[in-house]
Amino acid sequence: MATSPAHADDRLTPPAASPRTAASPDAAGADVGRLPRHIAIIMDGNGRWAQARGLPRIEGHRRGVASVRRITEHCVRRGVGQLTLYCLSSENWRRPEAELQFLMQLLAQYMIEERSLLMRQGVRVSMIGRREGLPQETLDAIDGTVALCAGNAGMRLCLAINYGSRGEIVDAARRLAADVAAGRLAADAIDEDAFAARLDTAGMPDPDLLIRTAGEMRISNFLLWQISYAELWVTPVAWPEFEERHLDEAVAAFAGRDRRFGGLSTS
Repeated sequence: MATSPAHADDRLTPPAASPRTAASPDAAGADVGRLPRHIAIIMDGNGRWAQARGLPRIEGHRRGVASVRRITEHCVRRGVGQLTLYCLSSENWRRPEAELQFLMQLLAQYMIEERSLLMRQGVRVSMIGRREGLPQETLDAIDGTVALCAGNAGMRLCLAINYGSRGEIVDAARRLAADVAAGRLAADAIDEDAFAARLDTAGMPDPDLLIRTAGEMRISNFLLWQISYAELWVTPVAWPEFEERHLDEAVAAFAGRDRRFGGLSTS
């Protein structure tokens, strides 16, 4: 789920994405009117993809950056309103120190090197997750890109970094408790909207489609509150090999589903 560093002399440069032909909004046969407004992706399988090829795990993370670039661009072309990527979970700190250091360096590099592309495409950037524990260099790179892209009016790219949904929910509960204790909110005024307004994702639409790569059938502490009615789509394809056509398959599957939100079908 984390996307990682090769060798020091590699200059942390991700491989260039191969040229692609811009897809039309209905490239996968999906009903344009039923495209997901918000797609969230658990980018899994980088390390396993590398190990299966006799490569160090960090090479899988490095290759994953190219997937981030091409999927972000494809979502812009398809008219997606928000793309949320699970870059680093709060549980990923259990990984080897060298891998974590590379991930932080790679993330900082990505945030700087992609600025011109993000600006050309009008992408807004935001981060969810706890800042504590992240290197200052990485935070500076993130903050610089967020500030640079703040005035853009296109798709929102939300990066979940050092993120865990249970922790996010606990933090929101603490904010509610503090507001009640300070007299800013009556206890009987607490409802779903009040709670959602104190989550990291406040002001963002809930995901319509959740994609997980590499075949695992679990949520991994990602957006537990927000995905209550998201459609799930799991592919065995590992993140380094996830391409535009795979996203199109997920969108086509989404468009073909009957979303009832607890009610009855209207058909």
